[in-house]
Amino acid sequence: MGLTRKRRKELGKLKGQAGDLWDDQKEVLDQASRILREASRQASNYTREEVAPRVREAYEHQVRPVVATGVNAAHHVAGAAREKFSEDVLPAVSSAVGSALAMIDVAKDPNVRAALKRVSAVGSGAASKAGLVKAKPTPGPGRYILIGIGIVAVVGVAYAAWQTLRADDDLWIDDDDISEAGTASQPS
Repeated sequence: MGLTRKRRKELGKLKGQAGDLWDDQKEVLDQASRILREASRQASNYTREEVAPRVREAYEHQVRPVVATGVNAAHHVAGAAREKFSEDVLPAVSSAVGSALAMIDVAKDPNVRAALKRVSAVGSGAASKAGLVKAKPTPGPGRYILIGIGIVAVVGVAYAAWQTLRADDDLWIDDDDISEAGTASQPS
């Protein structure tokens, strides 16, 4: 089917208008990209001149002192924990170990063993009637609960000793190191 001359003329005119519109759009897009580049440059300048100094000042006056105070507090707490451990926990543990060793030595004594054999030979009933040995109570659940609590306490003391005595001094940053790093990174 062929187009009439009038229709071809109208289509040509429409094609020309579409081309003009496309050229106008390209100019608008070029101008928008130029404006965007200029806005980006201005935003970068504003950030460098206004925002960065304010952030740096806020860090220096608000964040850094709080961090330094926290580090000092952590050093103080660690020192106090070491002191408490060496003054309170270690003597108590060594005393308990010493008492246990003394009881083992007493149990190894031949006189004590001989007395126990005599009492058991007479019979537990006669010994308890004589007042030498009290009747042995049957074990209840309290015994096992106390054993469990004792084990947990020993593990807790061992863990506290390990945490206190491990070499973690390299993990802390001294205030002098922070101030030297801060002055080195600031531009002259």
